[in-house]
Amino acid sequence: MTEEPSKRVIIMVIGLNELIKAALAEDIGPADVTTDATVPHDLMGEAWIGTKQEMVLAGISVAERVFKIVDPTIVFERFAMDGEQVPANRRIAAVRGSVRALLIAERVALNLLQRMSGIATLTRQYVEAVAGTGAKIVDTRKTTPGLRALEKYAVTAGGADNHRFGLFDGVLIKDNHIAAAGGIRAAIDGVRISAHHLMKIEVEASNLSEVEEALQAGADVIMLDNMPVEAMMQAVAMAKGMALTEASGNVTLANVREVAATGVDLISVGALTHSAPAADISMKLRVGTPV
Repeated sequence: MTEEPSKRVIIMVIGLNELIKAALAEDIGPADVTTDATVPHDLMGEAWIGTKQEMVLAGISVAERVFKIVDPTIVFERFAMDGEQVPANRRIAAVRGSVRALLIAERVALNLLQRMSGIATLTRQYVEAVAGTGAKIVDTRKTTPGLRALEKYAVTAGGADNHRFGLFDGVLIKDNHIAAAGGIRAAIDGVRISAHHLMKIEVEASNLSEVEEALQAGADVIMLDNMPVEAMMQAVAMAKGMALTEASGNVTLANVREVAATGVDLISVGALTHSAPAADISMKLRVGTPV
């Protein structure tokens, strides 16, 4: 079993309890009418949470938090850690306590766990695809509204890195900013007036002419937007020693290694969070006195 790196400690996610409570309220509404009608108040039991496919686990702490919010007396035992490659048909947790509470928490806990593990699993595939090239896989802001912190955490569990979290913690001048500002240099000059001295400036470029203009204006990072491989190789050579380069747009598992081979420092992949299929995870209940 692997140790969870400190950067992955899920307690750092701001507003996690509020997010979970909102998800539970959405699911439960006034009451769980099925559980109320079929499960005695005093019935105790245990449930096993297990994988139905091979996956990279992410969100086990989040799942535990869901059960604890529903009923603080529930006992949650982990058998795997976030970031661990888990085979199919493996028990990853045991949950013990009130059967009513277990059933009420089940779907929200599994939804979050499946979503996060799906992202971590896809991310790991991208990371492995570029292994040895020197390129880093990073995510984007193409996340599920309200779940960005959890989804970006899942990306790190899969072994990749986070791009900026939001509009507030990094400058990324894109084509529409350039158009509104009146050019790349004007946009960069505007940022230098307003942003503090520790804020790096990334500029989107769609051709080599724009790469040159961004470099001359002092950009720290050049985003190579939807550029052909040959053009990316030239852009990397132009930027060497002056700025980092980031490949972006139409990156897939089929072509990511070819993109990495151009020498880019970073490869941003929106699919990590907007297209990752949920991992297949289930919960099986056993009623009676928990062991």
